Amino acid sequence: MLRVLFPIVKTCSALAFLLAGLLLILLSACSAQPPETAPMPLPQVEVVTVSTQTIADEPEFIGQTEAFRPVEIRPQISGIIKQVYFTEGRNVKKNDRLYLIDPVPFKAAFQSNKAKVAQTQARLQQAQQDLARIKPLLEKQAVSKKNVDDAEAEVRATKAALEAAQSDLIKTKFDWDNTLITAPVNGRIGRSQFYEGRLVSAQETLLTTIAQLDPLYVSVNVPESYLLRRRRELTEQTVESPDIFQLRGVLTFSDGSVYPHEGILDFAEATIRPQTGTLQGRFKFPHPEGNLAPGHAYLYPGQFVKVRVKGYVRHNAVLIPQRAVQQGPAGSFVFVIDAEEQVEMRPVLASAWRGKEWLIESGLQPGDRVVAEGFFRIMPGVKVQTIPYPASKTPAAVTSAPSEVSSGQIAP
Repeated sequence: MLRVLFPIVKTCSALAFLLAGLLLILLSACSAQPPETAPMPLPQVEVVTVSTQTIADEPEFIGQTEAFRPVEIRPQISGIIKQVYFTEGRNVKKNDRLYLIDPVPFKAAFQSNKAKVAQTQARLQQAQQDLARIKPLLEKQAVSKKNVDDAEAEVRATKAALEAAQSDLIKTKFDWDNTLITAPVNGRIGRSQFYEGRLVSAQETLLTTIAQLDPLYVSVNVPESYLLRRRRELTEQTVESPDIFQLRGVLTFSDGSVYPHEGILDFAEATIRPQTGTLQGRFKFPHPEGNLAPGHAYLYPGQFVKVRVKGYVRHNAVLIPQRAVQQGPAGSFVFVIDAEEQVEMRPVLASAWRGKEWLIESGLQPGDRVVAEGFFRIMPGVKVQTIPYPASKTPAAVTSAPSEVSSGQIAP
């Protein structure tokens, strides 16, 4: 019996020691302190500090080119076209021959009136000689006073006839001379509307046109809203302006290339067009290439271009990177870092682009720190760590980039 119980007792003791060891391990594990969690790092953002500066304010408008002188060629006489001398679409010079209207009937009329003038001059000479002979006879009472009066009347009548004949001669000479139509200006001639054998009417028929391409006009239409804003800025002295006819223009073509010559504003309308609510202005650009053969010119009448206006200067301007300005349902806003290093959302009025920067009209003050990089890490009220926005990403203070694009053209 004892032999049977001894192995059982020994086994039970081993189990008791094992259970006691496990209990001690569990107790020691429960009594240990949990490890502390490391604090999360603050989100890092790049900020730009707002400052004011004086910049060139250069609005940009859409313009359309116009010929300096679009000259209409019309006949001064009615007749049949006998010859066309020019080649359509080529440059012509002043006094170049363009058309010849059949000169035969006009030459004949001139010769006939020339003969009438000679005939009337002979009559006048005869009448004056008769009067000279009669006057002495009146003193001798060899003729009556009526004979002298008749001779004087004949002289006056003949003089009047001579003046009429001379006027007719001038008219027929004018008509004959105008059978040859010449170019009144240098320029590029268009298509001829009439050719040999066609009857044309004096001062009514439009034969062709000549476009004078040097210099060249560019017309722009300035919206009324821009005019009102510009007037307010000038009144508040935030913008400085020269005399409007000292404003200069720079042309940019649809492919982005820039015209090498600057123009100057030479005309501004006196009234706003009620149909469009715009005021028209006009720049005059030198265009020496316009005198070259077709295909060598920079500009053509009717071409759409951008006109950047130079001359305005803006004081105390606030510029921030474009990427710093966000768009929301209520309009534009930026993220600003306050004195407690927390993010604040602030609405701003961003009026115009300047290269890679926005011009801020209101909402920011000098010294404000605006987030320019790291937006996905932040939200309003979050505390952040700030580092400076790299200066290499910020354009120069004064730039020739346009500040406004409009469907019109310039402010007076």
